[in-house]
Amino acid sequence: SGWVSGRIGMDGPASVAAGNGMSKEGDGFLSRVSERAKATRLGNITAARSVADAVRTSLGPRGMDKMVQTETGDVLVTNDGATILEKMNVQHPAAKTLVQLSKAQDIEAGDGTTSVVVICGALLEASLELLEIGIHPTIISECFQIGLDKSMGVLESMSSPVDLENREELVRAASTSLNSKVVAQHASLLAPLSVDAVLSIAGDERQGADLRNIRIVKKLAGTVDETELIPGLLLNQSAESGASGPTRIEKAKIALIQFQLSPPKTDMENSVVVQDYAAMDRILKEERTYILQLVKKIKATGANVLLIQKSILRDAVTDLSLHFLAKVKIMAVTDIERDEIEFISKTLDCVPIASPEALSADKLGKAELVEEVSFGTEKVIKVTGVSTSPDKPKTVSVLLRGSSQMVLDEAERSIHDAMCVVRCLVKKRAMIPGGAAPEMEVSVQLAKLAKQLPGHQGEWIRPRRNSGHTRLDELGPHGAGFRVLQVSVSGSMPRLWRSFLTRWRKTPGSTQSKS
Repeated sequence: SGWVSGRIGMDGPASVAAGNGMSKEGDGFLSRVSERAKATRLGNITAARSVADAVRTSLGPRGMDKMVQTETGDVLVTNDGATILEKMNVQHPAAKTLVQLSKAQDIEAGDGTTSVVVICGALLEASLELLEIGIHPTIISECFQIGLDKSMGVLESMSSPVDLENREELVRAASTSLNSKVVAQHASLLAPLSVDAVLSIAGDERQGADLRNIRIVKKLAGTVDETELIPGLLLNQSAESGASGPTRIEKAKIALIQFQLSPPKTDMENSVVVQDYAAMDRILKEERTYILQLVKKIKATGANVLLIQKSILRDAVTDLSLHFLAKVKIMAVTDIERDEIEFISKTLDCVPIASPEALSADKLGKAELVEEVSFGTEKVIKVTGVSTSPDKPKTVSVLLRGSSQMVLDEAERSIHDAMCVVRCLVKKRAMIPGGAAPEMEVSVQLAKLAKQLPGHQGEWIRPRRNSGHTRLDELGPHGAGFRVLQVSVSGSMPRLWRSFLTRWRKTPGSTQSKS
């Protein structure tokens, strides 16, 4: 009579022997398969944890900035997790999963890109402990799902409603995301600016905010303190003033054209041979007549400001066209990029004009003032007093100043994170305490849940130190998280508040990624 024995190991039943029915060769084969699977899992977990360890020290108030050198030789200093991981040349498939996790968090919530990777790495470390004692990966994943469902309920119970009319509360939430950034000393300026920008595009109903309706223009001059919010349009180009054309227009009527004010050219394979001066004079006369007719058509529509799309086939303007435009007092702005067309047309409530035959007055945008503003050697075009239809989405622009390119780039990332926090509050009007207080509360509640579950599930769901207390380790023995939890237990109002949606999106993201 035979006997049957089974063991749940790294790959489920690691060995099943029935009497003498299994040969030594078969036993050895299963053993080799199990060892290979164990080595593969260990390699995957180690690679993913190495990514988490790379950004772990940039988390929290004691977090350090990272100096990253890109492939082109450029150097950036930042503590933004998504930016650090984006610049890393990650090759391992499992490690790439954490990079994609950080990108997803950045797109969905905009903040918490470092925390989500650190928590995922800690969960993988806890999973490794369970794997080493013979727990099957499927069972571990199911238990993590149970813990996830409980965690989401805990976060819901911890949240507090947010009144979008309470501007001070929104500013406090935006300031929390800026306090760990390089530009933290400018949080008193950037946080209110972020709140005003997001609320401006949210509209009166405040049902949502699309950050694509906020345009950030960076100018390398001055300091971050000179950053300002423009309730209109800001262009990175300058006005064409080669023929003494106007640089300031009041009561502007703006035409956004996608054709060029220059004579047409032949195909690249063809050429024009001029043999005498009379033929040259005829060509110059035809060019002059052609450009003059274009300018007359533009003037007939009432337009006094031209925004001309950049072209790679021929020059957008010529000296002759600039001369005619200056004669009729039309301001010309060239080199408008193709990806700017949509935002400009949305802001000015105008229609891009692809050909001279499509010119008409109803396709023009209107503004109270269009002027060229100088900042030392830098220039921008500022369009204010824009009149748009009530049913059109609102847009705003931010003029970001900085003393160096590194400061400008980091300030742009920081203000984007702050805007994302406010956007999350508009989308989900709830906040929870910050400083790792949610993680502590989830750990406590999971410990209680573990005692109530039957069998070994309670032991497997029980919070591990490295997963439940990882963020507290980064905050330090006297970190903000421990203080916030003490204050919240006593019933007082915590000083650190975070967007509920940021935490809510981060929790399932880190759990599902490690699965």
